Amino acid sequence: MKRLLTDESGQSMIEYGLLAALISIAALAAIKLIGPALTEKFQTVADAIGK
Repeated sequence: MKRLLTDESGQSMIEYGLLAALISIAALAAIKLIGPALTEKFQTVADAIGK
């Protein structure tokens, strides 16, 4: 019983999972915010090359 109370391996996995989820959410938010501006820049370059 004492071993179960001191075992923290499951806790570490949960922390890694939460950290991965937070990083994923931040990446998706950044892509959503930057995406339209980046698309516009690529279109400007494509238009300049096409001339």
